[in-house]
Amino acid sequence: MTERQKNPLLYKIVRKIFYPLFMIIYHPRIVNRSFIPKEGRAVLAGNHKHALDPILVDCCTDRTVHTLAKKDLHDGHFGWLFRGVGTIPVDLHAAHNPEALNQSVAYLRNDCLVNVSPEARRNFTDQILLPFKYGAVVMAERAQSEIIPYAITGDYRFRNRNLQIRFGEPLDMAGLTAEEANVLLYDTIKALLLQEEGSHGRA
Repeated sequence: MTERQKNPLLYKIVRKIFYPLFMIIYHPRIVNRSFIPKEGRAVLAGNHKHALDPILVDCCTDRTVHTLAKKDLHDGHFGWLFRGVGTIPVDLHAAHNPEALNQSVAYLRNDCLVNVSPEARRNFTDQILLPFKYGAVVMAERAQSEIIPYAITGDYRFRNRNLQIRFGEPLDMAGLTAEEANVLLYDTIKALLLQEEGSHGRA
């Protein structure tokens, strides 16, 4: 894997444009960003409530983040943009996505950051979390990578100031089965979400 693939130039250009705009418009609060390693591999995994969630995650680190994005975006009119910034296409209509998994593992083995939503789609329900797919824990196991959990709460509204992302301590899944690791990840992200909802309620 080349340096250009790991750190695409277009990602850096787009980030310089969108980062200040995003911060001005939404004023997100970022908690525990120090849990994201400054170098080396890591899976970033959290809930998915809005289409802008990946941009919020991107704003939490100076490093390039390779996000799993639905294949439809790569095949659409702006597919060149998604491919150019290094996102990883995943077919949401398929039962299994070996290509997306293999590409994610390849990035991780080259000490990159990969962002994935274990819910696999946006949560439009009243449930705090949708059931988790196994992609995050499987790629972490294959690449011998830690998982950095996160929880996004609040609203993407102009200058609303309640948008927040909180990162949890890195999770080491070594020695756990896929089922055990997935339960641990689910419970950790759920706890982070409940913690945020409680803090908003006390505010």
